Amino acid sequence: MSDVSHHIAYLLEKMASCDKDFRFMATNDLMGELQKDSIKLDDDSEQKVVKMLLHLLEDKNGEIQNLAVRCLGPLVSKVEDVQVETIVEHLCTNMSSDKEQLRDISSTGLKTVISELPLTASGMAASVCKRITGCLNTAIAKQEDVSVQLEALDILADLLTRFGSLLVSFHEAICEALLPQLASPHLAIRKHTIQALGHLVMSCHHTLYVKIMEHLLDGLAKNSTTSTTRTYIQAVGALCRQAGHRFGENVERVVPSLIQFINVDDDELREFCLQAFEALVHKCSKEMTPHIGTLTGVCLELLAYDPNYNYEEENGKDDEGDMETKEEENEEEYSDDDDMSCKIRRCAAKCLEAIISTHPDLLIDFYRTISPVLIGRFKEREENVKADIFHAFIALLKQTKPSGSVRDDVTGFGANQEIYSVLMQQVPLIIQATSKQMKDKSLKTRQGVLALLTELVLVIPGCLSPHFSQLVPGILFCLNERNASSPMKIDTLQFVHTVLIHHPPEVAHEHIAALLPSLLSAVSDPFYKITSEALLVLQQLVRVMRPLDSATTFDFTPYTVSIYDSVLVRLKAADLDQEVKECSISCMGFIVSHLGDHLADKLMVCLPIFLDRLRNEISRLTTVKALTKIASSPLHINISPLLPEALPILAGFLRKNQRALKLTTLALLDPIVNSYSAALTPELLHAVLTEIPPLLSESDLHIAQLTLNLLTSVARNQRSAFQTGGVNGGILSEVFNLLRSPLLQGVALGSLLDFLQALVEFNAPGSGLGYRDLLMCLMNLASKPGLHKTAHHSVAQAVATLVVTQPVSEAFTLVQNFLQEAQRPHSDWQHIFALLCMGEIGKRMDLHQVPGLGQAIIDSFGPPNEEVKSAASLALGSVAVGNLPAFLPFILTQIETQSRSQYLLLNSLKEVITSLSLGTEAIAQLRPFVPQIWDILFRLCECNEEGTRNVVAECLGKLHSRKITDPEGFLPRLPVALSSPSTLMRTTIVTAAKFTISDQVQSIDPLHRLPSRSYWDDALKFPSPLLLGIKAADSMMERQETLEENVMKEEKEESMGQMEEERSQQQLFLEKKMRERKQKKAEKKKRKRIEKRELKRREKDADNRNDFDDDLYDDDEDDDFDDLMTRWPGF
Repeated sequence: MSDVSHHIAYLLEKMASCDKDFRFMATNDLMGELQKDSIKLDDDSEQKVVKMLLHLLEDKNGEIQNLAVRCLGPLVSKVEDVQVETIVEHLCTNMSSDKEQLRDISSTGLKTVISELPLTASGMAASVCKRITGCLNTAIAKQEDVSVQLEALDILADLLTRFGSLLVSFHEAICEALLPQLASPHLAIRKHTIQALGHLVMSCHHTLYVKIMEHLLDGLAKNSTTSTTRTYIQAVGALCRQAGHRFGENVERVVPSLIQFINVDDDELREFCLQAFEALVHKCSKEMTPHIGTLTGVCLELLAYDPNYNYEEENGKDDEGDMETKEEENEEEYSDDDDMSCKIRRCAAKCLEAIISTHPDLLIDFYRTISPVLIGRFKEREENVKADIFHAFIALLKQTKPSGSVRDDVTGFGANQEIYSVLMQQVPLIIQATSKQMKDKSLKTRQGVLALLTELVLVIPGCLSPHFSQLVPGILFCLNERNASSPMKIDTLQFVHTVLIHHPPEVAHEHIAALLPSLLSAVSDPFYKITSEALLVLQQLVRVMRPLDSATTFDFTPYTVSIYDSVLVRLKAADLDQEVKECSISCMGFIVSHLGDHLADKLMVCLPIFLDRLRNEISRLTTVKALTKIASSPLHINISPLLPEALPILAGFLRKNQRALKLTTLALLDPIVNSYSAALTPELLHAVLTEIPPLLSESDLHIAQLTLNLLTSVARNQRSAFQTGGVNGGILSEVFNLLRSPLLQGVALGSLLDFLQALVEFNAPGSGLGYRDLLMCLMNLASKPGLHKTAHHSVAQAVATLVVTQPVSEAFTLVQNFLQEAQRPHSDWQHIFALLCMGEIGKRMDLHQVPGLGQAIIDSFGPPNEEVKSAASLALGSVAVGNLPAFLPFILTQIETQSRSQYLLLNSLKEVITSLSLGTEAIAQLRPFVPQIWDILFRLCECNEEGTRNVVAECLGKLHSRKITDPEGFLPRLPVALSSPSTLMRTTIVTAAKFTISDQVQSIDPLHRLPSRSYWDDALKFPSPLLLGIKAADSMMERQETLEENVMKEEKEESMGQMEEERSQQQLFLEKKMRERKQKKAEKKKRKRIEKRELKRREKDADNRNDFDDDLYDDDEDDDFDDLMTRWPGF
């Protein structure tokens, strides 16, 4: 500490030197010391440093003064509160000095101190702020010196911004000092006062806020002079921007005044009125809604306000040269320096943008009123105004763009077909107004046009198909301009890329010859961003030239070699930006996959480069994706020479701890095995199969699914690879371990079943992979103790998958065995497994010839075990799926006659509806039975059992959500059922509505907007029974109907709720495992801790410290510790 004091004393001595260089260097060194976090000053050093810096503020050398001011910032956080107050008092005193230089440096010092005051030290900050405020109020009221007032207003604004809440007691005084300044004869003071008032209303109480607003509104009402009126309007806008929603209560008083003043023939006044309106629309959009029509009309009128220019003279002049000459003459003739009309037009455009952005519910009206005017004003002569007009139209398009969840029809506009038709009618006008401006001299204008057209394509894909030829000259001009800037080229390339993606290939075919030279030139551009964008465009152009998913008559051969050679240069280069490397690899992958059959003699040049990039850690992921594209090409590109070296590298990628690399590698290996099996040998595949077992894990089911897909392809195309012991050596055991997992479901389970089926089809003699071998493994797996009940379902599906590959007689024999097991079970788990297997086999094939099958399953409803009953219910529904005419009438008859088993039988019916609602053919099979199902379900709506009613409601909901029932069969009965005097009937119908909504694949809103897509739209035309039911006194009715509302809200917030529900079981299982693991760790820690304490006890001296040990380690203390460890295992 003493060293610091000595060093500070040395610097202070130099700072007092007569030599200005010594003073400068010492002050600079002091600033460096103060900026260190570790520096600590004693009281004496603090006083001396503060005194010296305040003295240097009056130094004759300006550089030293500036350094002293900069030292105040870090000094504030290093000294005591008393010293900070001393600094502030000194600076405030100098603020009123007669010396202008001293006033300026003191005001700068005050701003520095305010900006560096710590927000955490509220006590010191409050004390300092109070001292500053009084001085500032006095300075503001000082009318003689304008510069002092301006500095004081600036400091006050900074003070209110950071510490407005600490100055609540001074807000009244500050307000009294500020309000008179609004009438100051100096414009600068009025502007700074408005800024300070805006910061004041952010933290002032409501009474003071009302007082300020009354003062402004009174000033507007008096309208004493035009100058003060402008000031009050500016103040209203500033307060609205800062006060936000608090301003809403004053909207009705402010708007009429602004409308009155905007009609006054004063350009500056109109500008301020429009700025205030923009703030009102942004901050008080709800309160402004009644005035939107009037405001829109005013803005549209002022958007065309240009008294100094006659646009009609340009009409009919299409010649490009005349156009440019005319623009040059206009620029020379008119100057915007003194023209206020352009500011009015700009403010009107911004106000329209605010209206569009805050009122999407009026979109169709905006397209009829605002859109045509905006398109007509694309001819605006001033580039800044034109840019704002483009932004307003882009805002309109962004509001129109349908969200991803609503794109459910051809146009993507859902119920807003009227908007689509209106916008499509305006597209020719948009193209006509913008096509010529793509050659405008103004860079800003061209960028605005490209941004607008890009947004238009994203809103209505394919809309430029008839007009693309009009845009090509402008695109070429932007790409080939000699002195074109990089942002301009990048924007142009991005626009072309968007057009190629969202338009049919035929649109670009006739223009490829014109566009390709410019694109190839851009690929060779030295700026990496342009090169990357050009490669992306070229990639899409190759897809357009020869789409692999559709036939084309376009002759692409003249362009193939030039495209290949241009990209090959970039692919070979090693000293490129990483983005260019990745784009060149991806682009070459597209070229080879789409045009490779015409580049057969050149492939041997680029394929080794792919192999080299595959070995590079940075570029390997992109290379794997490019090779996947090539291997999946229907052109069957010959990459066989690459495989002997590539497969070991790809096998190594499966060991890497990079999930994305594993996924892409598996996605590449699958098409390689499918398309190039002739070039593969068992030895090559052995390296891959060796890495497979660790990937078959429940920890990542996506990787497991892709791995199983690869194994399925190997089993079907390279059967000899499994004879090397790959499967028997570990893969099959991992497959069965995965089958035991309760997390296995969905596509991963489907992939596993496909793999088992492929193994059975292989069925090599003595391989151990035949039907009997695998079936025995599955039966052994099902018999293992501790198998999760979810795994029973998975194993049953695996058994059914194997059985359907065998002759029908084999299947019937196995079903008979399972049937005997179900009739005379040895244990509950065997009973459950037999029922599940019969159900899964019956779902895949017709079992009606098995005698007594249905009745035997119904007899399984009798055992007391609920899991057995549930399995029997599921099995009966699954068997019915295999042959509806044979089993469904049986189920319906049993529902009507067996009242005690109705709940289980209805679950069987629900399984039938769910399984047969996933395809058009399946729905057609079920529809003949729907009237009978309908009648039975409606009769059971008033059942006394709540569980039965819930299943009935779910069946009704699934019938309608899956479009199995025609609306005409349901909707007429809905209002009658909702008006039923029976509470149970109304409850069931409302619950059915809940299941209808929650079972939808699409979100709720588009279904409610589309009568042809929703079964409930017509029902909502009967609000009386549906809405009055919410007011029912019956508590059960209220609970069910409130539940429907909650489901609607949940569907709006989370469209994937059903998926989350399916994953909940996985989450519970993982949480259980984690709890068990934590509990084991805690018990182990507990044992070690007790053993350690016991060891310490025995090592104590029993003679000298016996009493102390007895108190510390008595039985009660151990019991308390055990209780603590039980309650907090993580302790």
